[in-house]
Amino acid sequence: MKFNIYTLGCKVNSYESNVMSDLLKNKGYEQVDTDSKADISIINTCTVTNSADNKSFKTIRHAIKQNEDAIIVVVGCASQNRKEDIVKIDGVDIVLGNIGKSKIVDYIDEFVKSKEKKSDVFDMMDITFEPMILNNFNRTRAFIKIQDGCNNYCSYCIIPYVRGNVRSKNKEDVLKEANILIGDGHKEIVLTGIHTGHYGSDLKDYGFADLLEELCKIDSLERLRISSIEITELDDKFMKVLKDNPKLVDHMHIPLQSGSDNVLKNMNRKYDKEYFINKINDIRKIRPDISITTDVIVGFPGETEEEFNETIETIKKINFTKLHVFPYSRRKGTKADLMDNQIDERVKKERVKKLIELSKELEINYMNKFLNKDVLFIPEVYKDGYLIGHTGNYLQVKMKGCKDLLGKSVNISLKSVKYPYILGE
Repeated sequence: MKFNIYTLGCKVNSYESNVMSDLLKNKGYEQVDTDSKADISIINTCTVTNSADNKSFKTIRHAIKQNEDAIIVVVGCASQNRKEDIVKIDGVDIVLGNIGKSKIVDYIDEFVKSKEKKSDVFDMMDITFEPMILNNFNRTRAFIKIQDGCNNYCSYCIIPYVRGNVRSKNKEDVLKEANILIGDGHKEIVLTGIHTGHYGSDLKDYGFADLLEELCKIDSLERLRISSIEITELDDKFMKVLKDNPKLVDHMHIPLQSGSDNVLKNMNRKYDKEYFINKINDIRKIRPDISITTDVIVGFPGETEEEFNETIETIKKINFTKLHVFPYSRRKGTKADLMDNQIDERVKKERVKKLIELSKELEINYMNKFLNKDVLFIPEVYKDGYLIGHTGNYLQVKMKGCKDLLGKSVNISLKSVKYPYILGE
């Protein structure tokens, strides 16, 4: 039987879709593209914003129309949040929330035998980590999900309600998975989770820094990257690992969300801008050339023009490498959705545009620092005679070369900036 998977949302969803794909292929199922007809169609949904929710429902209906006789399986955050609405959709056969993806084969096999619709969406509070092991990521950079859930309850975010409490993967499973992926030829491991830096908070005498240390001891691992980490999770133990382990790359993604203390307070973030700036300065004392990227939300309810300009000044002061900019999107079920002074969509668009322009400027400035320097990069894509990939500090490199170099560490000299690439030879 043929199957396809539609994946919406975050890197954790991408990882979990890859796990489901692995499990099905190991049982003899054949994966096809989402453009192709399939006997089984899985939609791994997102619900982080109202628009993400709408996109999930649109994708479900598209999959049903595309594959009229297929078994339709809907999983993930939208199922967790809106189970009753999804169950009512004519054509949906299996509905799972954020627990049960590792048993996808069992659910499908059971349906094939019984033809009875199934809906398993469990309470996400006080649950344990669902074991998942990925055998092959089919890319140079391999992701390992080490953690799930969030206890932060930012006022704009629905995720703690649909992903549940913080819970961690057993360290033995993480190390086993890393060794499997490295054995398959992956040069770089990326650690991901809903709240990655909170790994170990539910374990006894073992935290995130301990895991990083153990992973860095794997001989064949060339690079270790963290998908995202909160500024409040960079404790002294983490900073020592950053100082002592060159396998931990010169790139960190640390969400700022706003550069205004008043907006940060309304967002229920756990820091102010002074704390954030001081911690970034501590990082740069250890790694002067590190690339620090961030997330910023603009147009949060009540954000004044002065507070937006304060955010711009904070960003410039921190001197990020790149910004991921998001207009605030209302989410039913969150505190922010009920706040007064919702910002006009036109104003949000203008603010997003300003920050995207600033991001490009910051990115080019960072690229220029590395011109005429020799660096290592790992080609990930071959296209039109060019190899494209990333350095450890996440510069996107493009150079002429042959396919044989894909996935190998290549020493190059960086010669010029042709945004969004830096050209090497």
